[in-house]
Amino acid sequence: MSEYFSKKKITDFLNGKSIDCYKIFGSHEYVNDSQKGILFTVWAPSARSIRVVSDFNEWGRRDPLSGYMNKDENGIWTFFTTEAQFGNKYKYLVEYQDFRRVLKSDPFAITGELRPDTASIVYENKPFKWHDRSWMQKRAKHDYVHSPMNIYEVHLGSWKRDVSSNSFLNYRVIADELAEYLKDMNYTHVEVMPVSEHPLDDSWGYQTLSYYCITSRYGSPEDFKYFVDKMHSCGIGVILDWVPAHFCKDESGLYNFDGNWAYEPTDRDYRENLLWGTANFDYGKGEVRSFLISNAIYFLKEYHVDGLRVDAVANMIYIDYERISNPNLKNVFGGRDKLEGIWFLKELNTAIFENIKNPLMIAEDSSAWPDVTKPVNEGGLGFSFKWCMGWMNDTLKYVGIDPVFRKWHHNLMNFSLMYIFKENFILPLSHDEVVHGKKAMIDKMFGDYDSKFRALRLYYLFMLTHPGKKLSFMGNEFAPFLEWRFYEALEWKMLDFPIHASMKDYVKALNAFYLSNKALWEVDDDYSGFRWINADDADYSILSYVRYSKDEHDHLVVVCNFTPVEHSDFIVGVPDDAEYHKVFASNGDDGVSVNCKVINEGRNDMPFSIKIKLPGYSAVVYKPVFRS
Repeated sequence: MSEYFSKKKITDFLNGKSIDCYKIFGSHEYVNDSQKGILFTVWAPSARSIRVVSDFNEWGRRDPLSGYMNKDENGIWTFFTTEAQFGNKYKYLVEYQDFRRVLKSDPFAITGELRPDTASIVYENKPFKWHDRSWMQKRAKHDYVHSPMNIYEVHLGSWKRDVSSNSFLNYRVIADELAEYLKDMNYTHVEVMPVSEHPLDDSWGYQTLSYYCITSRYGSPEDFKYFVDKMHSCGIGVILDWVPAHFCKDESGLYNFDGNWAYEPTDRDYRENLLWGTANFDYGKGEVRSFLISNAIYFLKEYHVDGLRVDAVANMIYIDYERISNPNLKNVFGGRDKLEGIWFLKELNTAIFENIKNPLMIAEDSSAWPDVTKPVNEGGLGFSFKWCMGWMNDTLKYVGIDPVFRKWHHNLMNFSLMYIFKENFILPLSHDEVVHGKKAMIDKMFGDYDSKFRALRLYYLFMLTHPGKKLSFMGNEFAPFLEWRFYEALEWKMLDFPIHASMKDYVKALNAFYLSNKALWEVDDDYSGFRWINADDADYSILSYVRYSKDEHDHLVVVCNFTPVEHSDFIVGVPDDAEYHKVFASNGDDGVSVNCKVINEGRNDMPFSIKIKLPGYSAVVYKPVFRS
């Protein structure tokens, strides 16, 4: 097996430099001395013994000597047999140094049993005929920062379900319906919540059991490839949520895999993640870094996903993240930075950008760590984008306040422009904001029934015209009043009510407006793409600003009224001597001024102005039309 386990491959794995160790570890077809069989390989340096127990040896009962693995000097165990075949279920019976024995799933298994069962399955990726060559070629040259990006976040188990049985749909069925839906609704990308195998539905996939295993809830690995291929055929990019910050503590998983904490720190204070009831990875181990970096590349290369949204980055860069103060939690310099985690993130992004053409790497980071989206060679963490959690928290707090009192909280709506161009940001209205008593988006809005809908339309327009890319969770587009429930389909029946159907149509039109106007995305990374008209009109709770494309004459004037009070003669400063035409309004044509002739009188530090009628709880967008 020397050619299979070359010295370089093993050295790279041990030193954290492997980008494809999934090709070595796990269960793979192998020819040994002209005999074709299955080779099982696992890393477990502290185990006393390991035995493969499976269908092929009647789970160890048929032959007491069958399945025992051989260990090398690097803690890598192997077992070859001609008896195993594709489709066999198996586990590793790991014997600890204290003689306890624990059944473990294969960390590198490609597929496995449906929960609550946890056996791995001998499986080889089958040849798949991809149809996305043109998409991949186009993606390789795509400029994400200066292009539109409007992401629809999806939980595959609850977007839709089988109506008769409330059971999961297959990846292929979901793909066929979802791709057409997203295309029709004018979204550019879909972000899929984790699809790696996980034992508990309630975790939504964020507590992983088997990192390389596509969850069997919705089908096979080939079915998931079909999902990605279908999205690409409809012009939709695919982003996958990925969780390298922590993992579940179920006995069959990575937790205490070899009896001496192979994947996690040996020190309990650093190992146990009390916030989520999980275990943290030990990024100081080269083998762990190889495991995770190879896993990221596995999804990007083998499944053609366009990017990864890396979950819980703050937990990876701070030792004491969301922990009770503990004087023992310090790095070697006495600080709170998790030095190994920071280095891992830099190695991760370096490896991905070196081996994948133009990937999207997105940080879900709730901290104020600087330069998250700056390249590694310039001192940053190397991500493409970062979620703007500050914008989300501030603005959602604001729209829940009685408009009478909003003038004292006006800074919640304009503060984001103090930092919005310091990173490449995505504005997220994610699943986390519509669960656990936080209320559905429509119910976050202050006011009576009708006011909530007007306010939500206004808020969505404010979001789509604010600098930064966009993300919204499934269902937000038609404003259900119930919070998201992972165990049932979205309330599609709400579309039978005109006000909800109208909201969906509005979001569709707003998304199309976003796509068709360069001023809303071409200069998302620099102050030259944005200018306040009036950021400080707190007494009236009105925000007005200009969005520019690279051509300063190609601009949009946006006015947002966050109170129910109508203004019949509201004067707005504008930058050009032109006639300003209404091109979009959150309330349609309900009393909004359509075409406004410029007034040769400056206002708000602008050389010209226009007079408009501005209804309550509304936003309106104007575009200049120049005289020929």
